[in-house]
Parts: sequence; C-alpha cells; structure tokens
Amino acid sequence: MATADFWFDPLCPFAWITSRWIREVEQVRDIDVQWHVMSLAYLNKDKDIPQGYRDMLEGKEKPVRVAIKIAQDYDNATLGDWYTAIGTRRHNNGEELSRETVAASLADVRLPADLIDSWDDAGLDDDVAKSHHEGMDAVGDDVGTPTIHINGSAFFGPVLSKIPRGEEAGELWDGAVALARFPYFYELKRSRTGELDFS
Repeated sequence: MATADFWFDPLCPFAWITSRWIREVEQVRDIDVQWHVMSLAYLNKDKDIPQGYRDMLEGKEKPVRVAIKIAQDYDNATLGDWYTAIGTRRHNNGEELSRETVAASLADVRLPADLIDSWDDAGLDDDVAKSHHEGMDAVGDDVGTPTIHINGSAFFGPVLSKIPRGEEAGELWDGAVALARFPYFYELKRSRTGELDFS
C-alpha cells in the first residue's frame, strides 16, 4: 500500500485543494493517508516577508495549537475529519479562521467544546514545532505548504488550482508516486495562472 503523509496548516488554500485531491485519491487507489500539523506562522516567523503577509499571519498560530491538541488526544482519522470541517468553513464557506469558527468546527465533528482552550495554550507551541520540522525539514528551505511525503519521499506540492476528481485524481497520484521513486528528482515547476477553485 502506498503512503501519503500530509502536513497542513488550516490557513493555506493550496494545502486545502491538495488535501481534497488526496481525499479523492483515497477513493480510487489503495493508499494510507496520515495527517500532520505544520504552521505557516512558525515557518515565516524569522523570514523577511512582506508586512501584509506578516499581518495576515498574526495570531494564526492559535488554530494550529488546536490542531496539534487533536493530534495528541485523538486518532489520525479524527484529525483528518476535523481538518475537513475547518477547511470547509474557511475555504469553501469563506469564514474567518477565528476562535468562533474553530469552536464551531469542533462541534461539526463532535469533538469536546473545551478543546478550544488549546487556542491560547502557548505550551503547545513546542509540539507544533516538532510536528512542523518532521514534515518540513525533509523538504528543505524556501518551501511552504502543501507538503507531502509519498512513500517516504518528501515534496512541496503538488500545487493545484482545482481539485482533480475520480480517476483523474488517481492518475495524478500515479505520476507523483512515479516521481517519488527517483531520489535525484527535485523539481518540476511552472508559473501558476488562474483563480483557485475549491469546488
């Protein structure tokens, strides 16, 4: 069975689209998906980034704390289900990634309401950093999310502007698995055009 270890921050629309592709792949290929937490706020805290992007990241370590608490206290499927709930609210429905939205997403998947207390628990930040590094260090510098380890080979991407469905999702997965077999393959890239489509 092929494996896909997927690192996400609920903030990232690109990770969201790629994660929905992985969910499609699960329907047409025999794969084991494991969900993991990374943090765009942590990734960029010491980087020279535009002030507008830094402002957007302000406070966005807090939803990630909730994610890591779910990862610690529940099974991986529960983490994946919660990511679906918060991602649907954030990306499909356009809700702010606020404390109220995260609390509502916990209710969506019948998780205890007091998990929202993790929002302000800075004691979880070391655990976030540990999970983050487990995914990101293997990919290298100057990358973000989505990050996937395919059968143990770490990649940034694939970056998609829409969600492949059905067999098309499976064919894209087959290509990713094929590339992952070659330890000397690093990058295949072109400029992205067009708007993101979450449907």
